[in-house]
Amino acid sequence: MTAEEFEMALAFHGHKCPAMPLGFRAAQAAMHALGVKRAQDKELHVISETGKGHAAGCFLDGVMSATGCTYGKSNIEKRYYNKMAFTLIDVKAGYSVRVRLKDEFFGNMLNSPFVAQRKQGVAPQDIPAEVTDPLVNKVMSMPEEIFLETGPKERFEFPRGKGCFDTGLCAKCGERVFVDKLFDSKAGRVCVPCQEKLAGHAATSCC
Repeated sequence: MTAEEFEMALAFHGHKCPAMPLGFRAAQAAMHALGVKRAQDKELHVISETGKGHAAGCFLDGVMSATGCTYGKSNIEKRYYNKMAFTLIDVKAGYSVRVRLKDEFFGNMLNSPFVAQRKQGVAPQDIPAEVTDPLVNKVMSMPEEIFLETGPKERFEFPRGKGCFDTGLCAKCGERVFVDKLFDSKAGRVCVPCQEKLAGHAATSCC
């Protein structure tokens, strides 16, 4: 992870912490294993096993920064397993690799002075640099084999479809919607929220 890559990822993530560069380096290891470059469109896909409310969120921002897999491009999905792990898929070639933090490293990193302050409710951006910087520098310089377990390269046939560019108006709310999310109803073609409202009304009427 170069200094330029770190600055790019830091600007995306918003604060300095050890978990974000961990995710970035883990993603780089996965990309190296597959022999791929950062996605410009949907060449890559990430299946993340991370959760929320802990360091895994920062880890995943590092993964997104490195791979170019983002929620905007819809080439990332989150399983909420609360693990520090993910699978990177080379969509075109049909291969994948799973990467995770090693168990001992994962456990030990939660005993750091940075995490101690986070447990006390201190925001990451408010933790002093003398606490954060040594941990970040260690993450950026230590060998991958200390903290990463990279699985074998495996076949993964990822379903690929064409994007939808046609739209229509919802018969209930009148808002314009891409047609692949318009559904037939007694009221006409409706969007997802209106369909749910109609379904809820029907259920109430039956009772």
